[in-house]
Amino acid sequence: MPADSNHEIYAIRYARHDRSAKENFIDTDVHDFLQPLDYFVWAIVGASGAFIVDTGFDTATANRRGRIITRPIRDGLQAAGIDANKITNVIVTHLHYDHCGNYELFPQATYHLQDCEMAYATGRCMCEAHYRIPFEADDVVDMVRKVFAGRVTFHEGESRIAPGISVHKIGGHSKGLQCVRVDTRRGPVVLASDATHLYQHVAEGRVYPIYYDIPAVLAGYAKLKKLAGDIHHIIPGHDPKVLDLYPAPRSELKGWIARVDVAENA
Repeated sequence: MPADSNHEIYAIRYARHDRSAKENFIDTDVHDFLQPLDYFVWAIVGASGAFIVDTGFDTATANRRGRIITRPIRDGLQAAGIDANKITNVIVTHLHYDHCGNYELFPQATYHLQDCEMAYATGRCMCEAHYRIPFEADDVVDMVRKVFAGRVTFHEGESRIAPGISVHKIGGHSKGLQCVRVDTRRGPVVLASDATHLYQHVAEGRVYPIYYDIPAVLAGYAKLKKLAGDIHHIIPGHDPKVLDLYPAPRSELKGWIARVDVAENA
């Protein structure tokens, strides 16, 4: 693998939601327990520059949806040595509110999105309340504005974003959900986003309660494993264990930022 295709990957937590396990699975266990979700953005850094995966949500959305902002995303990026104003590429895994907000945070960026996700978020399915739940109209409208401003690159299925960085349509949770495969020194790492919210979903074949197509969710687990080559190289979208399993870049960043391109903690 050429050295210039290897990347560092930072998982940056910006919010959390305290909740019970029964809210995280469609097939709830009889014995319930506390199982909070963390909310992340990811930064990929390599020879081609810095790439951001997803853009999170802002304080107004957090308040409206009962989530807690733990640290502003801009602060997390700065702590990882990244200037949001200089980012030129943002990969949006899908258009749910917790992955595509803060739309003024990256003023120079081109956004990478699956064709069918934009069609889904602006089409007839949004007439149904069930499908609208994870979307914020303002976020979707702003992405449409970016299309008209020439700031969106659409992808269909699998695409290479840069050497060692590719996107792969998964679907299931949202119609145009995509994961991101990144070459690193420890081999390929797959940023699954909501293709698996928690390690438990992909490991046990269980399903998060928000979905577009359950068979596609389950097929997505097999695809994640194939892309990663090792289940330990799959990074879930919302699992607090990520910050426990992987080391912080510096001791003062523990519990906030983790390097997921390196081996898990012993």
